[in-house]
Amino acid sequence: MSKQKDVDKKRSDGTVTTFGQGSVRATPDLMRVTLSIETRASKVALAYGQAGERVTAVSSALRGNGVTDADIATSGLSVRTETVWTEGQGNRITGYLATADLTVALRDIDAGAFPGPATIIADAVEAGGDDVRLGGLVLTFADQAGLLARARDAAWDNALAKAEQYAARAGRSLGAVLEITENAASAPPFAPKMRAMPAPVGEVAFAAAVPVELGESEISASVRATWTLD
Repeated sequence: MSKQKDVDKKRSDGTVTTFGQGSVRATPDLMRVTLSIETRASKVALAYGQAGERVTAVSSALRGNGVTDADIATSGLSVRTETVWTEGQGNRITGYLATADLTVALRDIDAGAFPGPATIIADAVEAGGDDVRLGGLVLTFADQAGLLARARDAAWDNALAKAEQYAARAGRSLGAVLEITENAASAPPFAPKMRAMPAPVGEVAFAAAVPVELGESEISASVRATWTLD
């Protein structure tokens, strides 16, 4: 008898199919920060050159706080005209806007880290001055694969427990596994909660760090499994 016929015979003897869900919650250990530089000038070269100076200052501040070259990447660079519309004259060029974006990965972000992510970001913003824009923060995990493996184990245990329960209620026992289908998914990276710390009287407000609340995120997995019934 062929292998396919054996499988068909087992299916005719009865099967049980269950869905298992599993998840793992953990504190994120990787932060991705987007820092943008915007400079305006009357000439293209001036705007572009000023943007380069600000990017250099921000990058130097990041490296001074221990951020490695591999974790600093230019993710955008553009120069465009700025215009104003005047009745009877149409659009008139008033200047040029140069924009540069940096995507920065901060890896040592636990509560005891020094300097912490809040300080690193504050120093970078101060180095770039009023031309810096903070595009946002995203929290995620450096070891997504390891957490997903744990979520898979939990999903399998959940599916197996259900299958064993159904088999027992039917007066049968589980046989061989016929099929396993996975649907793994992780919660999308999320923006952390930030709470502003007012600067004491007499201090410069922009230099004050804004604490970042890491919270917890979740990685989940689901599995569909089919067993024969003995």
